[in-house]
Parts: sequence; C-alpha cells; structure tokens
Amino acid sequence: MGGSRTQTAASLGCKGPGVCRSGRKDMALRCAASLAAGRQPRCPRLPRPAREGTLRWSSAAKASAVKINEKASREKILTLESMNPQVKAVEYAVRGPIVLKAGEIEKELRKGIKKPFTEVIKANIGDAHAMGQRPITFLRQVVALCTYPNLLDSPSFPEDAKNRARRILQGCGGNSLGSYSASQGINCIREDVASYIERRDGGVPADPDNIYLTTGASDGIATILKILVSGGGKSRTGVMIPIPQYPLYSAAISELDAIQVNYYLDEENCWALDVNELRRSLNEAKAYCNPKVLCIINPGNPTGQVQNRKCIEEVIHFAWEEKLFLLADEVYQDNVYSEGCQFHSFKKILYEMGPEYYNNVELASFHSTSKGYMGECGYRGGYMEVINLHPEIKGQLVKLLSVRLCPPVSGQAAMDIVVNPPVPGEESYSQFIKEKESVLNNLAKKAKLTEDMFNKVPGIHCNPLQGAMYAFPRIFIPSKAIEEAKAHKMAPDMFYCMKLLEETGICVVPGSGFGQREGSYHFRVTILPPVEKLKILLEKVKDFHIKFLEKYA
Repeated sequence: MGGSRTQTAASLGCKGPGVCRSGRKDMALRCAASLAAGRQPRCPRLPRPAREGTLRWSSAAKASAVKINEKASREKILTLESMNPQVKAVEYAVRGPIVLKAGEIEKELRKGIKKPFTEVIKANIGDAHAMGQRPITFLRQVVALCTYPNLLDSPSFPEDAKNRARRILQGCGGNSLGSYSASQGINCIREDVASYIERRDGGVPADPDNIYLTTGASDGIATILKILVSGGGKSRTGVMIPIPQYPLYSAAISELDAIQVNYYLDEENCWALDVNELRRSLNEAKAYCNPKVLCIINPGNPTGQVQNRKCIEEVIHFAWEEKLFLLADEVYQDNVYSEGCQFHSFKKILYEMGPEYYNNVELASFHSTSKGYMGECGYRGGYMEVINLHPEIKGQLVKLLSVRLCPPVSGQAAMDIVVNPPVPGEESYSQFIKEKESVLNNLAKKAKLTEDMFNKVPGIHCNPLQGAMYAFPRIFIPSKAIEEAKAHKMAPDMFYCMKLLEETGICVVPGSGFGQREGSYHFRVTILPPVEKLKILLEKVKDFHIKFLEKYA
C-alpha cells in the first residue's frame, strides 16, 4: 500500500464492469456495485484498502454500478396493498388531516411565514394541561414521592401524601415504581378503586377482583371489544355505538373487523338516548350481523349530554331483554355542569333494579385520569370494572392483559390518587378541594359561555353543554360551499373546518369524524382553553362563520 493512501478502482484490480482479475464477469459486477455503494469490494485476490483510504474511479464505471444496484433492489414487503386491511380502514378524526394541517401551519409560523393570525389554537382534543390547566398538587406530590422515594425524608411534602406513596411503593416489586406490576394492576390500588366505587354508588359492593387497571380508558375499551368479537358473515359480532360517537369506537371496530351498528342520539332533544332508536338499530342489524355489544358514553363525547336515571334504567332493561353486553364509558363522571343534571353510574342503577338484572347483565365500566378535574392525560392511567363475567372468560381476559405485561405503573399511581384523594381532617384536604372545585367551576363557566356565544351566531345552533369538555354545534353550510367541498373531494364540514383553520388558526374537528345524520353538519371544539383565550376563539369563529355565509350565499 506504500506511500499513497488514495485508491482507485484500477489499483484494486477492478477495471470497470465486465473486467476483473478474477476473470469472472459476475465478480466484476459485484465489485463495481460495492464501490458505488461506498463499501469496500470483496473480490478474490484483491488487496483490501487501508481503512482511511478513499476510492476514486471513473464516472462511467460508477453510473454502470448504480444501474446494477437499482436492478438489484427488491420491492418492499410491506406496502399499502400488502398491509393489514383492517389497520388501513382505521380512522381517528381527533388526530386526523385537520390536525396534520395545523402542525404544518405551526411550522410555517415558526419560520416567519406571515398568516392572518399569530398562533394555532388546538381546540381539537381534550388535553387539559396542554391548554394551560394546572395539575392537582396532591396528585403530583404522591407521584413524585413514588418516583423518587428519597423525597419521603423531605419536610416539603405533607404526611398524607407520604403515607399514600409508601402504601403504593409497598405494593411494587422491590418497592420501586420501575418494576412490572401484576397484569391486572397493583393489588392495593385495585382495592382503593373498589372502595371508591362503593362510596360513589352509595354502598353498592365492588370486588377488587373485578377491577382491571388499564393504560387509560381506551386500553380497557379496546381489550374488552377484542375479547367480545367473534364469528363470520352474518354471525360476525355487531357493536352498537352512539352517533355522534368518540372515534375510538369506530377505530377499534375497524381494527377488529367487527360490524359497526349505529344508533342516533336525538339532537332535537338535547342529544337524548331513545330506546326506540336502539330497538330500530338492533332489529335492522340482525339482518347482517350478530349484535351483542351496546356502548354508552355518559356524559357524552362529543355531545356533552348527561343521561338521567330513567334513561339508564330503560337502557339496562333493553340490554337485559336483548342479551347485550353493556360497555359504559364514564370517564367524564366528574364533569357535570347543568343544574338538574346528575351523574348516575350504570353499575349503581343496575344494582338498584334488583337481582334479576344485577346478577345477569354483563357490564364493563371505564374511568380514567385523563378527564374530570385531573386532566392527567399523559400518565395514561385508567381502570375498568367488569361484572357478571363468566369465570372461564375472566381467565381469558387476564391472559390477554398479560400479553402487554402491565399498564404504566406511574399511571396506576396517578389513578390511585383519583380514587383515594385527601379526606376531611387530612393535611392536604383544604388545598385539594379548593383546586378541584376551581377547575370544575371554571369548566362550568366556560360551558355556559360557549353555549351562549354560539347561539348568538346566525347559522349556528348549540345544545346545552350539560357535561364533559366539548361543544358540538350544528352549523349551516350553504349549497355553494357544499359544491366547492365536493370539487375538493372533501366532506362539507371538513371543508368548513379547513377554511376556519387556514383563516383563523383555530383547529377543531369536523362532525363527519364523529358521525352525524345525513345532511347535518357540526364540529367539535373543546372548552378547555383559558376563559380569555376561549372568548377570543369564539369571537373568531363567529366572525369567520358570518363571512363564510356571505361568501357562499
């Protein structure tokens, strides 16, 4: 290798494609292809260049080698055509095209590209802390103590927080939050969940063995659906969901290749659930599937209605009569604002309807750290209570949960504080209750503000926001705008929401992503922004809508 460290293809014994010291054409081709890819050739009898050497060879030889490489590259195994078709069918509007567009606009603003606005307001998702809500101090204290136990010696933390942290850590392997837990969740936390349910429901018994800690409520819902779906053709499982619905349900149903069975909420009656509509939906579905699951969201998302006791009793009777497995999504149970409205759990009403119902109706109920007054979306804490499950199916459910090992243990700890908060007489109670009431009172104020402001805008109608965290106003879209939307191959409300984003920077989700009656148009907007920012948002929507109507009149 002597003095010069510069190597050429010729000095390595390769004189271009077709000629090589090995005397074999195919070896020459492989040698040239290796050089084109920047790798050292492995031709027989060829000296290997020094590691730091550079290769220099003719442009003709390089072009030929690149061509060889192109021919040699094979097609991808995973393509849109070969991928799982059920995954391709999944849609999740809350983080769909409109949100991707919002992200692009944010990047443009950071680059200094001028827009008619200075920021994007993401009102598309119920992410409380991202919207400026402050964490509940006690919850964060306990999780901090669990995460870094040395803080247990610090005088900066109250004793009631330390006591809870010690109890949680004692339930963890090696007294560490970093260990796996049992697949069903930490036992002492499941005990606390059962105690919470008993207190909430006025003494209705709850068994910790029926409690399953989950990665947010979504994980629990998807898991139960997975174990419920079976059959093929007309015997394929049908899952009844409300329309409008939270897109988790339609996405999970698509992924599992189950059959989505829609029942419509009554918009003219404050999005009420009508059992006659359930019966119509069920009877029609029996012609093409086997409906055996009924999903209820209470308080509603995106619609914000709170079901009264009579309605819940009728739904439970319907499920009992038709032998349906009930799923009760109750993650907004703390978010009830309207006077005269009260949250009733399906578990409580089921129990009070008597043993014929309580001992037979199969029910899974879900709760989460993400909503309520906590807004701790990132911890992914949640639980489900499943009652009247067949003993053999219980074993199958635990087996299915064990595949994902366990839910995040930090999320389990956060869930524990939701169900086991400070009580009167404890050191942290006064601060905790002050923070909790502040969040909920603020949300109630913003719910009324949103409803009132929308209903002052011509062409917008908004039902009362009885609960949850969203408004789902109905919007009038002129026929000219509908035609233009069709020309852009968009749903009319997607077209409307995209224009709203591009002209005001406000990101909301079109109603078509949640489902709606044919010919009606809506969007979902969260009420989580701070009051002053929410007022700005609502004023911008008002101004945009009036201009939109004028433009397409």
